[in-house]
Amino acid sequence: MSRWSVLGSGVSGLCVATLLVEQGESVEVISKEECLPASHWAGGMLAPWCEAESAPQAVIDWGQHSAAWWSKRVDGVEHNGTLVIAPPRDSLELTRFAKMTSEHQWVAPGEIEPALENRFARGLFFSGEAHLNPRDAMQQLRAKLLQSNVSFHNGEPSGKIIDCRGIHAAEDQPALRAVRGEMLILQTDEIQFSRPVRLLHPRFPCYLVPRAAGRFMLGATMVESHDDSPISARAMMELLSAAYTLHPALAEARIVESGTGLRPAYRDNLPEVRYQHGIFSLNGMYRHGFLLAPIMAEKLMQQLAQEVL
Repeated sequence: MSRWSVLGSGVSGLCVATLLVEQGESVEVISKEECLPASHWAGGMLAPWCEAESAPQAVIDWGQHSAAWWSKRVDGVEHNGTLVIAPPRDSLELTRFAKMTSEHQWVAPGEIEPALENRFARGLFFSGEAHLNPRDAMQQLRAKLLQSNVSFHNGEPSGKIIDCRGIHAAEDQPALRAVRGEMLILQTDEIQFSRPVRLLHPRFPCYLVPRAAGRFMLGATMVESHDDSPISARAMMELLSAAYTLHPALAEARIVESGTGLRPAYRDNLPEVRYQHGIFSLNGMYRHGFLLAPIMAEKLMQQLAQEVL
C-alpha cells in the first residue's frame, strides 16, 4: 500500500482520492481555504450529448460514463434529461444545435416542462442526460473520505503527490490558462423545473439548473481571463436578461448568490494526466469538471497501476 498526497479538494481531487481509497490506498487531501476550486461554482450538468455542439468528440465519449459513476457514489443524481430551447428570433440557433448534436428528439417544451407551456414552439430533449448539485456531491465524497480515515489539511505532503489544484497549479504548469465563468443563484417559488434548461443565443447562451428549495443556478459566461474579481455588471445583466426570456417569473426571483470561477484549461480544452519530476497531475477540466473528472481519475488509476502501484 502506498501513501498518496492529493493536492486540491475540487471535483478532480475528490474523485482521485475516492478511487485511491477504493483501491485500499492511504490518502491525504491537501488544500488551502483561500484556494476555492472552480467546481464550487459549477452547474453540475452531466450532459455529454449537448456538449457535442462545441466540444471535441472525446468529451462526448468520455462524458457518457459520468452519470453512472456519480450515481454509484452519491445521492441526488437526477436522470431527467436536458431541454434545449431558443426564442423565435433565434430559431436558427436551435436548428444548428440539432445538426451538431445527437441522442435528442424534437419536443413541445411545455410537454416536458409545464412552466414553459405556450412560451416556446419547439425544443430539443436529450433524455439520456442527468444533473446533480455540485456542492452536495463534493460534500458527500468528502464525508465518505473522512469516514475512510482520509485526512484533510493544509500542511506539507507526506506521500507521493498527485496535483489536482486546477488553475492554482498554473505557476507549475505554464500550459494552463484560465477561463472565467460567472454565475448566479436565484430563488423563487413561482416556477418549477425538473431538469436543466439551455437557452440558445448567438452571443450569450445560458443554462438554468434546478436546485432544491426553489433555487436555480444560472450560468455561465465564458471569458478568456485570469481575473477572478466579482461578477461584472454586464455579465449579470446578460444572464438576467436571458433568464427573463426563459420565463418572466424569474424577473421576481431573488439573487441569493453570485460567483466567479476560473476554469483551468489546456490549449485543446481537454483534460490531461501528466507526470513530471516525480509528480502526477490531473488538470485542464475546462468547463467539464463533473462530466469528465470520473473517467479522468480512472485513467490516472490505470497509469498509476502500470507505473507505481
